[in-house]
Amino acid sequence: MTSLFRDKTSRSLDRSMEYFARDPMFYTDSTLGWYMPTWNALKAVWDQYMPTWPDTARSYPTRIIGDERSAIVLFTDTPELFGGEVRAITALDFSDGLITRWVDYWDGRHFGIDAMNQLRVPEAEFPQTFGEDVVGDQSSPVLKTAVDRLNSALNRGDTTGLFTSDATFEDLALRTTIVGPLAIDAYIKRSYTRLPYGRGATIRHTVGSPQGGGYEWINKGMAVGQGISAIELDEHQRISRLTVTWDGSRLDDTTLTAMLADTIER
Repeated sequence: MTSLFRDKTSRSLDRSMEYFARDPMFYTDSTLGWYMPTWNALKAVWDQYMPTWPDTARSYPTRIIGDERSAIVLFTDTPELFGGEVRAITALDFSDGLITRWVDYWDGRHFGIDAMNQLRVPEAEFPQTFGEDVVGDQSSPVLKTAVDRLNSALNRGDTTGLFTSDATFEDLALRTTIVGPLAIDAYIKRSYTRLPYGRGATIRHTVGSPQGGGYEWINKGMAVGQGISAIELDEHQRISRLTVTWDGSRLDDTTLTAMLADTIER
């Protein structure tokens, strides 16, 4: 992964494409609705953008969680690439050392709503599946159990016992960080009916190893219908770090302000 981002930053199209499988291969930007269901489709998009990137442009990973079968990658694209900064969480599946499925999730408000709207496809053209039905589930059974347990807990607003004593919870769309299980549990109890990954959320796809990874989620009952959660586990399968992101540009200022009020301890 570090080599891929190095080659992407150096604007080497041919080297960058060497990390992707020829078939099957799915690349999706879930925020913009960009869907490239083939190797050639991805190559055509990168061929359009890479030559325009200046020498100052950077794309780099900040955290990698998983194994050779599937993983979560948190990465940053500097504004020179697409017109605004992207801080994404990505779900990846591999086969024989090559990427077969890549899905980006990031917050459009942080990027800039006007800039994002120039790139986003019409709503009717957004893909309904991202290739997960083709590549299948390659995540660790240990992680899958932890993900099922977490999603169920978030749906009912009770995460008691799931987090380590020094756990950190981060919501990148809300710019929120909460430390410690008591504070995290209390926050989830206050907010789960308003969080897009809370009540009504279902699991789209899980990736990662026994040490961690994450899951993509869907919530058809919310204005924000999808997102992703990155998870790191200790040796007892408790969560030491949970990081989520979703597209905050789909909510108005009033709704976001109400959600932020939930972060205030009472």
